[in-house]
Amino acid sequence: MSKRDYYEVLGVSKNASEAEIKKAYRKLALKFHPDKNPDNKEAEDNFKEAAEAYEILSNQNKRGRYDQFGHAGLGGASGTNGYSMSMDDIFSQFGDIFGDAFGGAFGGFGGFGGGARQRRRRVNRGSNLRVKVKLTLEEIAKGAEKKIKVNKYMGCNSCNGSGSKEGSSYSSCSTCHGTGQVTRVTSTFLGQMQTASVCPACGGEGQTIVNKCPSCAGDGIVRGEEVISINIPSGVEDGMQLSMSGKGNAGARSGVPGDLIILVEEIEHDYFERDGMNLLHDAYISFSDASLGASIEIPTLDGKARIKIVPGTQGGKVLRLKGKGLPSVNSYGTGDLLININVWTPKNLSKEEKQILEKLSRSENFIPSPSLKDRSFFSRMREYFSQ
Repeated sequence: MSKRDYYEVLGVSKNASEAEIKKAYRKLALKFHPDKNPDNKEAEDNFKEAAEAYEILSNQNKRGRYDQFGHAGLGGASGTNGYSMSMDDIFSQFGDIFGDAFGGAFGGFGGFGGGARQRRRRVNRGSNLRVKVKLTLEEIAKGAEKKIKVNKYMGCNSCNGSGSKEGSSYSSCSTCHGTGQVTRVTSTFLGQMQTASVCPACGGEGQTIVNKCPSCAGDGIVRGEEVISINIPSGVEDGMQLSMSGKGNAGARSGVPGDLIILVEEIEHDYFERDGMNLLHDAYISFSDASLGASIEIPTLDGKARIKIVPGTQGGKVLRLKGKGLPSVNSYGTGDLLININVWTPKNLSKEEKQILEKLSRSENFIPSPSLKDRSFFSRMREYFSQ
């Protein structure tokens, strides 16, 4: 099942402001919250769908990529249409949006119900990773699968990412007494001011490890390598960024992993130049073929093709092979192959060839029209498309 449009999910227009997007998400999340819909799989799916839409549209960079390339610009490399956000992700990232809803303890959940709860410990999120993938035009035309080796932080196998030694446990932080925050009172000329900040001892988690894992020193993550298979959709463009959720650095102590951002780099082709979905190719023909007509062979991305040169073809004429360009990344059709005809002028002529050409040059048919102008390939193309 394909994903719905994110703007449609939240019920907002494409030019909606950040405030409108946040308001729409809060309304949906409160409606489909698991506490209000226990054991309701459809409501849970709607809850996750709304959170995923908000995650993209509330982030300026992700929203820009989504507006330009659709879902392919964000999750096209993952090859999945499932929701990439878990309940843990949603509660840890967006709990502050709900304020005092659900007993003021939206950040914690267990079996979803249960009224007021204890404060849920802070969830660490791993950082994103960026890699560059080089693609030929042939790979862009058909899509490609690339396997890359990534050096990154991974969950520690010795402690399963918990950071604690086997058989050990967590204890409430003695500095913040399990709240994850420390309060500081300072005196000013206006009176006493009270400020709260993240506890420096436990990093806001509210608990500390009794015995740290010796392999990861209590972090729950170690450096390692992973071979990742990336499915590149057809029609991507140079400079486009794809995203694979959860394939970045692992989060400390069983935290949420970051994303893998894939930057597409297009390899220059020997025969073609890209112009959006269209491909441009320079074909060279002899003076006799231009005058008498001919059938010539040209390259395409999926083999070779023959095109007809009509008698009297002028240099600079642009021929079109429909559907021989590149597909749209959003499946909006396929571009064309545009062939720019160049008449080849020989450099070294024999005495006999010179005599023949000198005789022909005196014919009216071989005197160029004064209306012909020296125009660039792209200016001729613009004229061609305006007809």
